[in-house]
Amino acid sequence: MKKLTILFVMFFAFLGFSQTKEQDSLMVQLAFQNPDTSKVATSIRLIKSLYDTQNYNKALSYILESEKLAESLGDQKGIAQITYYKALTYTQKQDYINAMDYYHKSKAIYITLKDTLGIANINNNIGLIEIERGHYNTGLQYALSAIEEFEKRNLTNELLLTYSNLAKAYCGVKDFDKAITFYVKSLEIEQQNQAPNEIFTLLRLAELYSQKREHRKAIEYYERSLSLTKNLTDSLKGEILPKLGGEYLQFKDYDKATEHLVEALKINRALNHKNGLLIALNNLGHLNLQRQYLKYAEGQLLEARALTTEVNNKAEQLKNYKFLKALDSTNRNFDRAFVWQRQYYQLKSELAKENQQQPATTIEEVTPEDLFSVGQTNNQTHLQQPNPDTTGEINNINRFKLILYALLAALVIVSTFLVLIYLKRNNRIKYTRKLEEKNKKIELQNEAILEQTKHLEEINKVKDKLFSIISHDLKDSLSSIKGFIDLLKDGAVSSEEFEALIPELSENANNASLLLFNLLNWSKSQMQSLEPNPCLFDIQEVFEEKIQLLEHKLTKKHIRLRDKTLADFIYADRSMVEIIIQNLLTNAIKFSKAGDTITIANHISNGRSVISISDTGVGISKENQEKLFKNSSFTTVGTQNEKGTGLGLTICKELVELNQGKIWVESDLNVGSTFYVELPKSKSENGNNH
Repeated sequence: MKKLTILFVMFFAFLGFSQTKEQDSLMVQLAFQNPDTSKVATSIRLIKSLYDTQNYNKALSYILESEKLAESLGDQKGIAQITYYKALTYTQKQDYINAMDYYHKSKAIYITLKDTLGIANINNNIGLIEIERGHYNTGLQYALSAIEEFEKRNLTNELLLTYSNLAKAYCGVKDFDKAITFYVKSLEIEQQNQAPNEIFTLLRLAELYSQKREHRKAIEYYERSLSLTKNLTDSLKGEILPKLGGEYLQFKDYDKATEHLVEALKINRALNHKNGLLIALNNLGHLNLQRQYLKYAEGQLLEARALTTEVNNKAEQLKNYKFLKALDSTNRNFDRAFVWQRQYYQLKSELAKENQQQPATTIEEVTPEDLFSVGQTNNQTHLQQPNPDTTGEINNINRFKLILYALLAALVIVSTFLVLIYLKRNNRIKYTRKLEEKNKKIELQNEAILEQTKHLEEINKVKDKLFSIISHDLKDSLSSIKGFIDLLKDGAVSSEEFEALIPELSENANNASLLLFNLLNWSKSQMQSLEPNPCLFDIQEVFEEKIQLLEHKLTKKHIRLRDKTLADFIYADRSMVEIIIQNLLTNAIKFSKAGDTITIANHISNGRSVISISDTGVGISKENQEKLFKNSSFTTVGTQNEKGTGLGLTICKELVELNQGKIWVESDLNVGSTFYVELPKSKSENGNNH
């Protein structure tokens, strides 16, 4: 009969409770074991397995049965372990009241058993609950008391949890240096064990360094988190990229900032992640404000302003007010700038008050015994009852009445006096505020006037540069053309001789035309009025036109042209692309020698059109490569002493960026150079994502 009962129990155990091979095996052992301490130990292993597989309800049912057996046997260690797992299970169910009760019961038994590891585990879990509930002080003390035991035994899983808890708690009490220390310790363990949480620890470290204004370190940790591509989802990229772009903006590295922020904008729009979108828009608005692209900045900052009503991110809201104030000051819209400034200071004051409400803390390490014994003292008070006589008591009451009436009268007088003082002070404060507002308005106006003055000075410099170029290079080309025509008109040359001079005359006209194109478009871009008019066209046609235009120069310098272009449609402003290609071809001819080869080609990469113009000419040194594409008149003479304005590559970069493209160069000195231009192939790619 007993054997049948055992088989019956085993059958239902396999049918109803088994989830894993380990659990099945443990259930079989329980069925055969005698009710002693070894059965309690097996039951605890089964409870742990059920807890690890998140089967909390079933774990609780075994806990209750095992608890009865352990108590009947007087197995204190078993009772402590079972009570500990009961607390863990209630924690997972978010029943913190029961969880804390059972943690303390288990801890009391571990203290009597002098089991330091059991005490450390319980302190660590209590610390986690306290930190989750925002009780950082208490949580820190419990977690710190557990560390020494875990480090002594090198328990990596427990240490990882404890270090993370401590870092989170130190963030809560604004002790960022200690938070960084424990996040770094967590990261070391995660990297050794290839834990998936490594990326989140890197992000927390980057954010902490950003708060400490150590932007280089912040960039380092953001870049490290991006390098973990196998664990990186679009959602994580959407969180990292706008913050990384903002860090590059701190160093005015506009190219990298733009690259990261534009990608962040696309990802967060696609995922509808409003917080990431808010950060990206704020940083893009700040970037375009610094680069004086005021229309783009206004659109992005106002869109970010609308998002602040949906996203509870006061730090980004504060930034938004600051950038909007700067934008309207630059645009001389002082009334609106004053409104943004007032809202900025109001929010800043609110945040300062919130920070002040968090008390300063000093954390001391305590032992598990100290933590267990806190609040265990009892105080007793003894009261003596006086026995005064009745007459004295009445006299005392009368005396107290007189004092009370006198105090009430004094209170009325003092209150009246205080009300008068308050009213007078209130009027004075209102008057002072009005004066402060007027002063702030005047300060804003002065700031704007200074910014406008600086802008006008820059425009004057542009004007001076334009006149200088016109008076030199353009005058030379036009004077040469006029000289040829005067010779023909005066009969100084025959028609045959003039025909021989036509190629040189054509080259001078082409040079003057290209110079005028560059000057006009560059000056427009400097005045911020150059707007692209994109359309769909075949890039091969543009190359054919420009080759015909420059064919005489190629022949004159004995340069061979290899045309590898293919028919390919791009979506951009055609006239701007023509200027870009003509400039790059002219440069290639200018810096090539007789016998050199110029190769033109195009291909598709990542859904975009890439144009390349390469030559086997003199090449460009690394030092000079850094000077290219910058807003300066850097230039060198060609292989036949051809002169230039230094504006060609500058306007190329401006025009490429206006068409949502990229331009770059690869070159080796005395080997040759290749210039690449990447442009969109469709309207959707050419959206205004600046």
